Amino acid sequence: MDSLEVYVKNKIADSIATKQKILGNESLLQQIKQAGLKCIEVYKNGNKTLIAGNGGSAADAQHIAGEFVSRFYFDRPGIPSIALTTDTSILTAIGNDYGYEKIFARQLEANGVKGDLFIGISTSGNSKNILEALKVCKNKGIFSVGLSGESGGAMQELCDICIKVPSNTTPRIQESHILIGHILCAIVEEQLFGKGFAN
Repeated sequence: MDSLEVYVKNKIADSIATKQKILGNESLLQQIKQAGLKCIEVYKNGNKTLIAGNGGSAADAQHIAGEFVSRFYFDRPGIPSIALTTDTSILTAIGNDYGYEKIFARQLEANGVKGDLFIGISTSGNSKNILEALKVCKNKGIFSVGLSGESGGAMQELCDICIKVPSNTTPRIQESHILIGHILCAIVEEQLFGKGFAN
């Protein structure tokens, strides 16, 4: 085995190890479960999810929203979800008029209502625009779920639930964030349109 093969195997092993830490952490598993139950409640009440992040986390926000709106495991009605990272006119207008730290907060002020759920994604837990968005959630009665890395950063004090992936390495955190996003999508889809979890 050459050095590049070893490098590839080590990266895969690191990713698996991070997910095994999540699997072995009962508190984290309960947080994921509670976030899923809250999503179900929000959708049953006719509300929506709003999701945001920066960079790779912006892509994750769009990915998760896409799974809700289109489909995940099977055909069913669309589930309302908005990624706050996609409209360049809105993003650049807010960034220009109010500053980059307000790009998500302003959208929540405009489109978020009490009873909605916001998912804020930040590997550091310190993204200023996510923190500003979480403050709006507090003011408007929007339930908030944070996805962060091990430290939780400043966002853990502002979230209703802060799911902290047990890693300080950005790629490993992001890989786990999309796993958690997929689990939330699966929970909602199964409970609302599948056979549920009675068995």
